[in-house]
Amino acid sequence: MILDGRHALVTGGSRGIGAAIAAALAGAGARVSVLGRDRAALDAVAARAGGIAVTADVTDGMALEAAIAEAEAGVGPVDILVNSAGAAETAKFTASDDDLWERMIALNLIGVVLATRRVLPGMLERGWGRVISVASTAGLKGYAYASAYSAAKHGVIGLTRSLALETARSGVTVNAVCPGYTDTDLVRDSVARLAQRTGKPAEALVAEMVAGNPQRRLIEPEEVARTVVWLADPASGAMTGQAIAVAGGEIM
Repeated sequence: MILDGRHALVTGGSRGIGAAIAAALAGAGARVSVLGRDRAALDAVAARAGGIAVTADVTDGMALEAAIAEAEAGVGPVDILVNSAGAAETAKFTASDDDLWERMIALNLIGVVLATRRVLPGMLERGWGRVISVASTAGLKGYAYASAYSAAKHGVIGLTRSLALETARSGVTVNAVCPGYTDTDLVRDSVARLAQRTGKPAEALVAEMVAGNPQRRLIEPEEVARTVVWLADPASGAMTGQAIAVAGGEIM
């Protein structure tokens, strides 16, 4: 159990990649808390991971502060923070409005800043910690019709690299994982909406999504989760400031 007894807090832990990460960390021995907005779904994930659930919107600083304090009261100081909360909205740049940009930046970038700012001082004081953020291949190369999302994920990677430099000799590592298109309910819902709007078969739409992936498939959430566990491993102390693509060989 490489993470035996360490408290891992996973934001966006109610489903998809976040839920898979929570399960994988628990399987590696971590004591897990999951944070998000859907209490029923969080409770189910926490039950499977043998952990606890706390509710907050990661863009609400006061609510996030209270939820993290609740998690620490129940499990102990956060040793491993996984910033997995996020969402993607698509629109042509010239058709995107201020509200879309504010939503994407707040959820995908500011939420990472707020959670990290809350737990990092304790990690530095104790001389050990792991901050791992779920970014995206969109943060490495960009995608058309996803400029706000891509800009936010580029921001996450920039933040990761800067914090890694600031904490390089502290015992804390800061990394990002960058999944390609992943087999989650968010992607399946997006495909269903596109199929309804365009009349194209879902299989054809998925094929278009993964065309840049040499393996020509969706990434499994568990593949992302295993990368997170590796980065959280105490033996991975030299891994910091990295943005690791989990994308089937897609060239960035």
